[in-house]
Amino acid sequence: MFEDPTAQVGRAAAQAGAKVVAAYFADLASAGIADKTADEKSEGLVTAADVEAEKVIVAAIRSNFPEHSFLAEEAYNETISAEHLWVIDPLDGTNNFAHGIPHFAVSVAYYHNGVAQYGIVIDVARGHVYECGRGLGAWGDGKPARVNQHDTLNQTMIGVGFYYDRGEMMQATLKSVERLFAENIYGIRRFGTAALDLIHVGLGRFGAFFEYTLSPWDFAAGRLFVEEAGGTVTTCHGDDLPLDRSSVLATNGRLHPTILKIVSQYKPSSS
Repeated sequence: MFEDPTAQVGRAAAQAGAKVVAAYFADLASAGIADKTADEKSEGLVTAADVEAEKVIVAAIRSNFPEHSFLAEEAYNETISAEHLWVIDPLDGTNNFAHGIPHFAVSVAYYHNGVAQYGIVIDVARGHVYECGRGLGAWGDGKPARVNQHDTLNQTMIGVGFYYDRGEMMQATLKSVERLFAENIYGIRRFGTAALDLIHVGLGRFGAFFEYTLSPWDFAAGRLFVEEAGGTVTTCHGDDLPLDRSSVLATNGRLHPTILKIVSQYKPSSS
């Protein structure tokens, strides 16, 4: 299925990173921190988990492709115009992790000349592996993934993400949620791990997911997963999604125009 060298290397690197994250999560639980709010000690563990997982992932890729470039959350900000670019989130869902909530992920994507070619997202706590390749489809634990076929809002569950900003952007998000409920959506879920929220769209669990600000490592792999599963991904204003900080709207395709009309009404100045 995904047997080209970049997929093999990306898969092995993501799995190595997931082992690091899982080990730190076990340490969090054994230290009795997992059932508390994130204090100084737990934040230190989170930081260490992020940094070490990223180092392991980058080292695994670099040992095979020494000339490739990296865009990653912790320590790599190389040019996005590189011919060969790996976009890495070593621990997506940091706040869940820090509070002992077993819902976080490792995300790795490979871009060639600015176009996503391969992505993998690992649900670390549950051990689920989601992979996608351009023209090869989206797969969850070796089974083909497909967006749902809902064409009305009252059929579909929608995922939402909140940026850390508690001001204008939070209010914009809440207004969009309010408007969606007024349109009689089936329900809203906020899980706090954008990479896995996008996977839920590709698997047909969500009909849509939106967030007004995400970093490229948050969506690089998940975006390709949704598209290869038959969905549509744009900014929340309908533009092509850049490999940069951006708003994100991912849908099953059928619902995209309807939801876009709602979420595009709010244009936070920081988005």
